[in-house]
Amino acid sequence: MRTSSTFAILFWIYGSRAINNQSNIYARITLNGKRVNISLKKKIDINSWNPKYQRHKGNGKLARSTNQFLDETKSSLVKCYRDLQNENRLITPQLIKSRFLGEDVKTHSFKDVFNYHNDKMAHKLSAKTLCHYKTTQKYLLEYILDEFKTTDIYLKNLNYAFVIGFESFLRSFEPKHYQGKIGNNAVMKHIQRLKKMISLAHAIDWIDSNPFLKFKLKMEKTEREFLTAKELTCIENLQVSIERLEVVKDLFIFSCYSGISYADIMSLSSEHIVMGIDGKKWIMARRNKTGVPFKIPILKKAALLIDKYSNHPRTKFTGKLLPDFSNQKLNSYLKEIADLCGIKKNVTFHMARHTFATTVTLTNGVPIETVSKLLGHTKIATTQIYARVIEAKISDDMNKLMTKLG
Repeated sequence: MRTSSTFAILFWIYGSRAINNQSNIYARITLNGKRVNISLKKKIDINSWNPKYQRHKGNGKLARSTNQFLDETKSSLVKCYRDLQNENRLITPQLIKSRFLGEDVKTHSFKDVFNYHNDKMAHKLSAKTLCHYKTTQKYLLEYILDEFKTTDIYLKNLNYAFVIGFESFLRSFEPKHYQGKIGNNAVMKHIQRLKKMISLAHAIDWIDSNPFLKFKLKMEKTEREFLTAKELTCIENLQVSIERLEVVKDLFIFSCYSGISYADIMSLSSEHIVMGIDGKKWIMARRNKTGVPFKIPILKKAALLIDKYSNHPRTKFTGKLLPDFSNQKLNSYLKEIADLCGIKKNVTFHMARHTFATTVTLTNGVPIETVSKLLGHTKIATTQIYARVIEAKISDDMNKLMTKLG
C-alpha cells in the first residue's frame, strides 16, 4: 500500500501584534493536517510584507537580505524533513521543528561519555583498570581546563587537533603523585583509554566521526627486569631482625615461586588451596585484573611460607593465606631489602612475577605454553613480554642443538 504525506511550509507575520509597525516573521510547518509555528527571530515592517508571495516587497538591499534568509530557512526545514524520513522516524511537525532548532538530539559532552563508560563497563573491568580510566579522565579534564578555560566540552568539538594537544599536554604535565613527568608508554596508555572511550561514543552515535583514525600509538619497547638466580638466593638468605622487612621479603619470595601478582596474593585464603590432578596441593583462583582462572602447583618454597604464616596473628585476623600489606609500602620496603643485598636494580613487587617467569620456570626448561597458563594469560604473546628468555637459557638450548647435530 502506497502512503503519501502532505508537507508544506508557510511564512507569515502577526500584523495585529506589531509594535511600532514591526512584526516577527514566523514559519508554519504543516504535515498531514497538523501544524506548528516557529518564530524566526527576525522582524519586518508590516507594510513591506507581501502575504501572497510570503516575501519582502521590492528589490532593495534589505529586501534581498530578508528574502535570502527566508529561502535558506525553507531549505533547512525541507532538509530536516528529508533527514527524518531517511532515519525512518515517525515524523510530526513538532519533530521537524525540534530538529530545525537542534533540540531533538542531545549534545553530549566529555563528562557524559565518562559517566556512560564507567557505568556500562564497571562489571567488565577490574577495580584497578577502572581506576586507571578515572585517572585518564581526571587528566583530560585538567587538559580541557588548561587549554579551553572551561570544565567540560562537547564531543562534537573533538577533532584530531584535540588528540595531539592532549598528548602534548601529558608529555609536559607533572602529576602531584609523580616524581617528574609522565613517561612515553604511560602517555600512550592514557591516549589508548581516551581512544576506547571515544570509539564507544562513536559506536553509540554520540559523535559523527572518530578523530583517532589518523592517530597511531607509539609504544617504546622496554626490557622487563627480573632477578637472576644469584640475586634471588641473596634475598632468600637475607637475615633481617625487623618484622616488617621479614614479612615483605617472604611475600616477595612467595610471588617469585608462584608467579602470583600482588593483588591476587592479597585475595588468597585457605579455600584457594585444593588437591590437584596429581594428588598434590595447588592454588586455584581467578585473576583480579582479568577474571581469568589460574592453577598453580605449590612449589616447596612457597608451601613453607604458607605454613609459616598459617597461625600468624595477621592471617588469623584477616582470614587470608598471607599477611596483608599495601603495595606502596611493599615497594618501599623492597628498596631497603635490595640495598641490604647490594642489588642495584629497581626492585618492585611485580618484578617477582617476572622472576618466576624467567629465572624460576623458563630457565629451568618449563615450556612457555605452561608458563602462560601458570601466569593466567590468555595469549602466549603476553607471556613473551613478561618472560624474556635469558642468555643462559639460550646458551643451554643451543648447546643441546649442537650436541644433536654432532
